[in-house]
Amino acid sequence: MEAVAIRCLRPNVTREEAIRTFTATGPASWYWKVRGGSLQSIADAYIPFRVYRVHFPVRGVPRMRHFAVDAVDGSLDWFEFATPPAEAETVCVSTRNHPVPSLSGTRSEELLRDKVLRLIFQQGFFKVRQIMLQTEQLPGEIYLPYWLGFYGTPENLRCRVLDAVRRRIEGARAAALFEQWLAA
Repeated sequence: MEAVAIRCLRPNVTREEAIRTFTATGPASWYWKVRGGSLQSIADAYIPFRVYRVHFPVRGVPRMRHFAVDAVDGSLDWFEFATPPAEAETVCVSTRNHPVPSLSGTRSEELLRDKVLRLIFQQGFFKVRQIMLQTEQLPGEIYLPYWLGFYGTPENLRCRVLDAVRRRIEGARAAALFEQWLAA
């Protein structure tokens, strides 16, 4: 795969900070060392997200938010924005470290609808009188940066994922997504 230019959110974690996170002492690092061995290498990777403008009621008050749903399989945590990411919040990166968007627009919108409905119901089911969601997909995709930490041996390599925007280690769903993409 050739390197292509993509638009991604500006990362909040540098390579050095990612290495420090993956090699930090503590229960999680100890678990990964026991499970798969020591950190072998790290790499940056980018996941495409579709950004939607959603109009929905919360406690009877109309709201508008922007949500981003991953365009690979819809399994990752969504991002929420007050406004779509502006040019100052994004960078252009030339990379080949990104999976191709494979989730259909229809399925992406279904997942978004389910997630927004859960958000509304968390506000109090009995306060919901009429649920009218209006969704609009904004043009293009935005890529979100991640750092991948590789543990183990070449025959049994495991992946640990650091969200480079939120500065947090992701769970098993993100690791599975990246491991499947890398195995393909």
